[in-house]
Amino acid sequence: MPSFRLLVPALLALALFGAPPSASAQSFSDSQRSDIETIIRNYLVAHPEVLEESMAELNKRQAAAEAEKHEASVASNADTIFNSPRGVVLGNKDGDVTFVEFFDYNCGYCKRAMADMLELLKTDPRLKVVLKEFPVLSEGSVEAAKVAVAVRMQDPTGKKYLDFHQKLLGGRGAADKARAMAAAKDAGLDTARIEKDLTSPEVKATIEENMRLAEAMGMNGTPSYVIGKQVVVGAIGLDGLKEKIGLARCGKATC
Repeated sequence: MPSFRLLVPALLALALFGAPPSASAQSFSDSQRSDIETIIRNYLVAHPEVLEESMAELNKRQAAAEAEKHEASVASNADTIFNSPRGVVLGNKDGDVTFVEFFDYNCGYCKRAMADMLELLKTDPRLKVVLKEFPVLSEGSVEAAKVAVAVRMQDPTGKKYLDFHQKLLGGRGAADKARAMAAAKDAGLDTARIEKDLTSPEVKATIEENMRLAEAMGMNGTPSYVIGKQVVVGAIGLDGLKEKIGLARCGKATC
C-alpha cells in the first residue's frame, strides 16, 4: 500500500487529469477542488488504515525528535547530572552505567518505583545509582526534600540516607518535615544537626540545581530518570528500566 504522503500528490494529479503535483492549489477551480476533496475523502473512507499508518509515522518521528533533544540536553549537562556532589550515590561508584532518578516523596508512582531501584541495586553490581530530590507536588514535598538533603550532608556514605529514603518514601500518609524528621530519627541520624543544616545554603542550592536539571531535560513528572543518554519520564517498571540500562551498556535491551 502506498504511503499517505505519496498518495495525496497522486490523487491531486489524477484530479487535474495529468497536471503535475506541484501545481499551485490557488490555480484550481472550485470544481477541481471539489473533485480533489471527493477523491481523497472516498479513498480514506475505503482505506481508513492509511490514517493509522500516517499517525504511527508521525508518532515515530516525534519520538525520534524528542529523543534527540533529550540526548543533547544530557550531553550539555552531563557532569552535573552524573557527577554532582549534591547527588546521593549508591551501588557501584565506578559502575559502567549511571542510573539517575529524580523523585518526589509524595509521588505514589515513586513509592512503587522504589522497589525497582532497590532490585536493580541488588542484582546489577555494575550499576551506579544517583538519587536527586525533585519536589514538585506540594509544600510538604519541599519540606521533605530539604530534610533529605540535610540527611545526605550528614551521611556521605549514603547508607543511612537509603534507610531514611525507604522509611519516608515507603511510609503511609503525606510526607512533610515532621514525617521526614521522624524517618531520619528512625534511621539513626542526628536530628539536631539536621535542624541546623536545614538553614544551610547547601540545601537550597541542591534543590535549585535539581530543578534546573529537570527543566533543562523537559522532565514534567516523577519519577523521571536519566540512564546513559536517555531521559525517561514516568514509572516504566523494572523490565523497562532493565531495557534502558541494557541500551546504555551495550546498545541492546539485553546484553
